Amino acid sequence: MTTLVAWDESLLSYDLGDHPFNPVRVELTVALARDLGVLAAEGVRVVAPVPADDATLLRVHTADYLAAVKAAPDDPFFQRYGLNTPDNPVFDGMHEAGALVVGATIAAAEAVWRGEARRAVNIAGGLHHAMPARASGFCVYNDPAVAIARLLDLGAQRVAYVDVDVHHGDGVQHIFYDDPRVLTVSLHETPLALFPGTGFPAETGGPNAPGTAVNVALPPGCGDGGWLRAFHAVVPSVLRAFRPEILVTQCGADTYRLDPLADLRLTVDGQRAGYLALRDLADELCQGRWVATGGGGYAHLECVPRAWTHLLAILADHPLDPATLTPPTWRSLAADRCPGGEVPLRMTDGAPASFEPWAPGTEPDAVDRAILATRTAVFPLHGLDPYDARD
Repeated sequence: MTTLVAWDESLLSYDLGDHPFNPVRVELTVALARDLGVLAAEGVRVVAPVPADDATLLRVHTADYLAAVKAAPDDPFFQRYGLNTPDNPVFDGMHEAGALVVGATIAAAEAVWRGEARRAVNIAGGLHHAMPARASGFCVYNDPAVAIARLLDLGAQRVAYVDVDVHHGDGVQHIFYDDPRVLTVSLHETPLALFPGTGFPAETGGPNAPGTAVNVALPPGCGDGGWLRAFHAVVPSVLRAFRPEILVTQCGADTYRLDPLADLRLTVDGQRAGYLALRDLADELCQGRWVATGGGGYAHLECVPRAWTHLLAILADHPLDPATLTPPTWRSLAADRCPGGEVPLRMTDGAPASFEPWAPGTEPDAVDRAILATRTAVFPLHGLDPYDARD
């Protein structure tokens, strides 16, 4: 088996109701990947996950928080631990749904670590804002963090986590901020403009783990060219210096140009280029060991299904030609699930997804300033020269 896909329709039960974090985006992703033959590709195995038990969740979350998540749906006036807010409304079966998302990411991580799969994915996961004792940013339990904790328990000594969601991966960073075994890298829109207000370049790790938090805070409107320039100016260098055994990624698609909650303005083609770069780094540094999750993404029709189908195809070692037509069966389903929207006809936005590599000494724009701020803050902690483009 090359790729494990942790999937079952029961993962759609993580449903916050009339809310941007709508499971339709996951439903349409799986339907598109299935209609394009991605899930039936050679070497791909779809496995139904089981919920994480309390002992597993307690590896990251506190016992009182678990009790609150279980009790909150029965109390309409419950409003503690970040629950029952506009961002994090309670819903029936909330604990069970959250535990299943965690269980799916755990299954993906265990399969890769044990050599049962080279790559694995939970497209319904990526709930990276949840804190040990607080729901945050649509996230009840932090499935990437629990999966990383499981990898550490299984003997991993160097786990790299790369988060390309438009929002800072604050929960995962917080949980491992002082653990030298975990490198967290987040590329996100500047916290001066966007939730959660963290992820500045100066956040570089705790006293026992200097340099293990890397934050690239990008200006609004950077587009494909700026985002890709920043990625390639920072991420490969710090990963090569850290020498991870396994790569875990959160692949939120809310960097998209039409996303209603953010403003980085990438295309599906730019997002696809980022996934290809992550694949190449996993192959170069981790013998291909790559665990991927979904994340944010609120252009439910225009972006998320196409972006994450590209991600699934890359994980399956069968990348799709961007010019591929979306199947008529999927178009019909998408029009039914998202009435009034314009259903994409191809797997591309027609963008070149090209970029100019970063180089020191040029007249900087806002993206270059963001790159240099991150390199200056963290590169010396890895023995790298922030002004040398070869590092």
